[in-house]
Amino acid sequence: MIDTKTKKEIKEPRITLVGAGPGDAELITIKGIKALKTADVVLYDALVNEELLEFAPEHATKVYVGKRSGDHSHSQESINKLMIDYALNYGHVVRLKGGDPFVFGRGYEELDHAASYSIPAEVIPGISSSIGVPGLQQIPVTHRGLSESFWVVTGTTMDGQVSADLYDAAKTKATVVVLMGLRKLAEIVKIYRAEGKNRLPVAVIQSGSTENEKVAIGVVDTIVELVEEKKIKSPALIVIGEVVSLHPQFQPIREFYEIIAQE
Repeated sequence: MIDTKTKKEIKEPRITLVGAGPGDAELITIKGIKALKTADVVLYDALVNEELLEFAPEHATKVYVGKRSGDHSHSQESINKLMIDYALNYGHVVRLKGGDPFVFGRGYEELDHAASYSIPAEVIPGISSSIGVPGLQQIPVTHRGLSESFWVVTGTTMDGQVSADLYDAAKTKATVVVLMGLRKLAEIVKIYRAEGKNRLPVAVIQSGSTENEKVAIGVVDTIVELVEEKKIKSPALIVIGEVVSLHPQFQPIREFYEIIAQE
């Protein structure tokens, strides 16, 4: 649309929530790249690979709005405000979010905020780290005979506590993927020990799909020490369940416990 007085193009405000995937820039969808190519503004998170910004036009404004543990300089409220302000003043805003916008990404809050201003919004899903990262390590979240379902749980709730869902999940045979839970690993281990699952396989994966990836493979009783030994840091996810036994590094652990059982 053209402003007849200024003869300048007036761009209609719109917002696209794009899932960037778990970290590797090549794991974004083609549709996500197409959205970036038409962006006037890109608001991107801490876990987004900045290589993806190269797909946005040169004129596009790129704004970092990342939130990391201990750094709350960009509150969700301020991000919501920026998203609306940029859409109204610049046109197409791509909200680029790590993983998938709707898996602990607060995507619906942003969608709802856009709707409150009657700004059209679209969602382009991304590969969630909860599935993609274990998959890249050859750990399926479901597998015939081992796991018929999987839980994706936040490690830390808004009040800083371990999610109550973990206590329920630990009672099941399901694969449990814990996001944002590395600081609570010792508490999570206690929950599983209380269920008598001391030898249940566990994987902790740091920065999955990126060059900073680190992996610790063990069991409930050993995983805390292994994580410390390998100096694994956030961001990292935790995979708990029999499916972790399919990882190539678990075979020596299996053999070790088989020897103990024979003694």
